[in-house]
Amino acid sequence: MFDFEFDDPTEGDRSDDLIEAYEAHLRDGGPAFFDVDDLEYIATTYFEAGRLTDALEVVDVQIERSPGSSDPWMRRGILLNHLDRHEEALEAYNKALGLNPVDSETLVNRGITLDTIGRSEDALEDFERALSFDPFASDALFNRAIALEKMDQFEDAASALEACAEADPEHPEVWYELGFCYDQLDRLDDSVTAYDRQIDVDPYAQNAWYNRGIVLNRLSRYDEAVSSYDFAVAIDDGFTSAWYNRGNALANLGDAQGAADSYLKVLEYEDGDAATFYNLGLAYDDLGDYAAAVEYFRRAVADDADYADAWYGMGCALDGQGHYNEALASFARAIALAPEESEYWHARADTEYNAGRLAEALRAYTHVVRLDPENKDAWLDLAETRLEAGLRLEALDAFSQVVRLDPTSSEAHLRQAWALASIGQRENAVRSFRRAAELDPSRAEEIRRAYPDLMGGDARPGAGGLGRGAAGDERA
Repeated sequence: MFDFEFDDPTEGDRSDDLIEAYEAHLRDGGPAFFDVDDLEYIATTYFEAGRLTDALEVVDVQIERSPGSSDPWMRRGILLNHLDRHEEALEAYNKALGLNPVDSETLVNRGITLDTIGRSEDALEDFERALSFDPFASDALFNRAIALEKMDQFEDAASALEACAEADPEHPEVWYELGFCYDQLDRLDDSVTAYDRQIDVDPYAQNAWYNRGIVLNRLSRYDEAVSSYDFAVAIDDGFTSAWYNRGNALANLGDAQGAADSYLKVLEYEDGDAATFYNLGLAYDDLGDYAAAVEYFRRAVADDADYADAWYGMGCALDGQGHYNEALASFARAIALAPEESEYWHARADTEYNAGRLAEALRAYTHVVRLDPENKDAWLDLAETRLEAGLRLEALDAFSQVVRLDPTSSEAHLRQAWALASIGQRENAVRSFRRAAELDPSRAEEIRRAYPDLMGGDARPGAGGLGRGAAGDERA
């Protein structure tokens, strides 16, 4: 956008000689003999070298030489904008437009400065005025879209970008911004296509590869997302956001080791944050490396003591190690931060059960089903724990809830039948056993063998396991 667009610059050794001669004459009192083309080349050379203040001094000489020309005033505005002297830049653009009110390039550059300082509405007026003079001006279309994006007007922004892409398909940024707009509009397939076009224009655009990966991840196309992130980090190995999101995509694919390796790459370049440590904890927990999981969950809560999920994750990993008291302490921290989160209470209940504390487990399971009455797994755990504690009628009530929530589950009916049989309700038990066999004929033979006095020969052949394990089996 900020392009001086001077005519053909001086070539060859003369260019170096010109700069040297200009600087020598500056020391001797000024560049009196340099013509307009020479000054334009010198200013451009300084601009491209990042010597903005030196370029500004040359442009001021141009203004002195040609006070009625609008171009030097526009270039002065561009340089002042780059120097973050925005109000002075606006004054220069206003001077240029006073000399040439229909110069669309100056209008676009003034609009960019206005947008930079948050005057988006005024910026839009300049872009639209520029388009009134040149409806196919790609820079006006593009920057109008950028202003609209900042105002969250993504439909209009996308329309402007589409017009820009039609006018200039090789525009260096239009497809990238169009991909972003389509993403915001949930036009995800279109977004991927736009990023593909951006990559055609610039194959080494790591941000385009990265954003493409994000959109593919949203589309649950995780393998393709990983490939996009691979290109991003191949271009820039220090692109930590790409490594992080690569880890997330691999986690979605169930590749816990690949996810962990990606998150570790983040730590090669950054100190790490709570989210990265937490995700490493999850990956190592999935790998069964509970010691490593606990370590990273500890680092997560050290970075953010209010990270409830990290406390919960640490509790699960400690439970996996059999460190029940420490696990319960972690769950207590998670619950203190999010007391209505039923998953935390469920994990606490499982750990109380694993520690052999049936009374505490029962209290926790009961709290889970109060928080989440539709949680059939919690009702099942509550039912079985009540049965193990000798609370058969209460267990039967809980099994009834399991059947209510999952009426087509053979396992639910089978467990209910087992509870009914244990309290002597033979007819009801037979009905539940038969229903279980109807839903899963492969269980029929095993039911008949387990309860021959109830079922006799009234069962279909099959095989399977009967219900819960022996007391003391751990819950995950």
